[in-house]
Amino acid sequence: MEEEKVSPAVSHSESHSHFGVWGVVLVVLLCVAVLSLGFVVHEHGVAKQLSMQNAAMSAALDQTRGQVQDVTAKLNQLSEAQAAAEAARASQRVASQHRTTTRVVRRDDPRWKQVQDELAEHQKAIESAQSDLSSAKTELSGSIARTHEELVALARKGERNYYEFDLNKSKRFTREGPISVSLRKANSKHVYADLELLVDDAQLTKKHVNVFEPVMLYVSESRQPVELVINQVTRDHIHGYVSTAKYKASDLPALSGLTDSSADNPGGTAAANSSPSSPQLRNRAQR
Repeated sequence: MEEEKVSPAVSHSESHSHFGVWGVVLVVLLCVAVLSLGFVVHEHGVAKQLSMQNAAMSAALDQTRGQVQDVTAKLNQLSEAQAAAEAARASQRVASQHRTTTRVVRRDDPRWKQVQDELAEHQKAIESAQSDLSSAKTELSGSIARTHEELVALARKGERNYYEFDLNKSKRFTREGPISVSLRKANSKHVYADLELLVDDAQLTKKHVNVFEPVMLYVSESRQPVELVINQVTRDHIHGYVSTAKYKASDLPALSGLTDSSADNPGGTAAANSSPSSPQLRNRAQR
């Protein structure tokens, strides 16, 4: 019966022990609560700070975007203004050119008449020079025969000797009066010929000799030039003549004596030159 009784001191000690455990638990819980509250407050502050930073960054981005848009708008305005200026300058250039063209084309402008008068004077000078050149060439070489009949008429004048020829394309030379001729090319479309000539044992090349274009050649036995004229060009063939002075240089002293004696007998010289055609032309025609 004595073992079942509990001492009051022991009971008080156990109660005090239970209270201490619960106090520790409460303190721990309180600490945990305080820490949790502090963590929550800290996280809230961090979240608020991040939110503020995001808002600031968004505002900065919006400001930057607005500045970029402003700069883009200004660049577009500058580009449009520059394009408008270029278009205006181009229009002014076109208008200036049109005005210049209009001024040039206006026929009632006194300056246009002055230009026309100057051109007419230059044309007259050119025609006069060409006429003088033709006259000098005619005086030097006589007239040019374009046909066989005209050549016969020239031969009847007795002023020069004429050797009419027909040549085919060949590397072989053909003797025509005091020179030898070889036809190397005959262009019937553009009416010209390429010739090789032997003059006093010297070989000459004459290219693109046009029809009716006299070729002047000088030989040692004559003081006047030998004249070669082509008056017809066909495929690989030409027709023309060679003209020489009536007398050689060696004949001039004898002719001088004959002229002195012809004063007493003027009919003799006329009879010598009264043949209908020169022997050279007649012989050449027979070939």
